[in-house]
Amino acid sequence: MPIDPSASIAPTARVHPEAVIGARAVIGEYCVIESDVVIGAFCRLEPYVYVKRWTEMGEGNEISAGTALGTDPLDKAFTGERSYLRIGRGNKIREHYTISRGTKPESATVVGDENYIMTSGHIAHNCIIGNQCVIASCALVAGYVEVEDQAFISGGVVIHQFSKIGRLAMVGGNTRVNSDLPPFLLYSDFNVAPRGVNLVGLKRAGFEAAEIAEVKTAYRLLYRSGLKLSEALLRIEAELGGAHARHMVRFIRASHRGIARARQRGDE
Repeated sequence: MPIDPSASIAPTARVHPEAVIGARAVIGEYCVIESDVVIGAFCRLEPYVYVKRWTEMGEGNEISAGTALGTDPLDKAFTGERSYLRIGRGNKIREHYTISRGTKPESATVVGDENYIMTSGHIAHNCIIGNQCVIASCALVAGYVEVEDQAFISGGVVIHQFSKIGRLAMVGGNTRVNSDLPPFLLYSDFNVAPRGVNLVGLKRAGFEAAEIAEVKTAYRLLYRSGLKLSEALLRIEAELGGAHARHMVRFIRASHRGIARARQRGDE
């Protein structure tokens, strides 16, 4: 059966008969679930959640009131063809949030596992959000943005389309992200700039002292040595052999937009 008999569906909810509702899922009052939707076992939807067609979510997601998932992309190029929103498991998406499907036919917006997404924000079409990220209230994530695992995006951050944010990067509140942000570092200012190593995040993630020291050395070579970027990357490759330094180098070499650069004295 598309709707598992152990699921709980409020009498005022409207669930399309072709939607798939998993075991012990809870669908709250006045929710609307369209056709071609899959909601995994143990998910909980608070009242007034709207899940549009071609949306799929795994087990154990908690979706708070007023959230709309799988909305048509905010893109003038969208012509109405089928596209997808795919959400993993164990995510918390709080009140009044919107996440769009992909723009091009058969493309997808993807949200991974165990993310905490706070209130009143938007994730646009074709974004890829990793696992265990935090996206705080009123952050706006434009189309085709990629966010690696365990990144922390503070309140009011605006992220330009096609930007990439690395693993365990932390972006301070009200920052405009219009370039790629290498992993493991802190960023702030209206025009995003690196401000050091994300020590708190690295320690919480279980990094050993030697691993943190490696990231600090890579940061100094990138942003405090006066070296050209190409020279700094060669130094990191030659002098630092750990996995995290290699990750930083791969991330930077793959950047098409260019990475955030340190602000010069007098730019404050």
